Amino acid sequence: MTERNVLGDELEPCGTEPMTGFFRDGHCHTGPQDAGSHTICAVVTAEFLEQQRAIGNNLSTPMPQYGFPGLSPGDRWCVTAVNWARAYDDGVAAPVVLASTNEKVLTIVPLEALREHAVDVPADPGSLEP
Repeated sequence: MTERNVLGDELEPCGTEPMTGFFRDGHCHTGPQDAGSHTICAVVTAEFLEQQRAIGNNLSTPMPQYGFPGLSPGDRWCVTAVNWARAYDDGVAAPVVLASTNEKVLTIVPLEALREHAVDVPADPGSLEP
């Protein structure tokens, strides 16, 4: 079964440099084994990374034993819904790529909160003009 994004379309890739996703397949796919719900495709910022480190989720330090290079501002990463929500509450939510954010997140984070931080660019940028 194809997983859907929060817009109701097919889930698009989040990132491959570095390779993201709970299953390290470039997508924010989820399943029963993903207890953290790594469903939000975020474009991490320095403020978000610092806040995550402060709550015990160090995403900046490489961990080669897990094939994790460490993140830098601007990287796309499938983050957990709960940790993104904590950053949202703290005023440092990372921007979100809605087309690559799994619809399963909607049981934890409201679509309105995600839309506030959306950075998607439509396939036809001309549709942004009045």
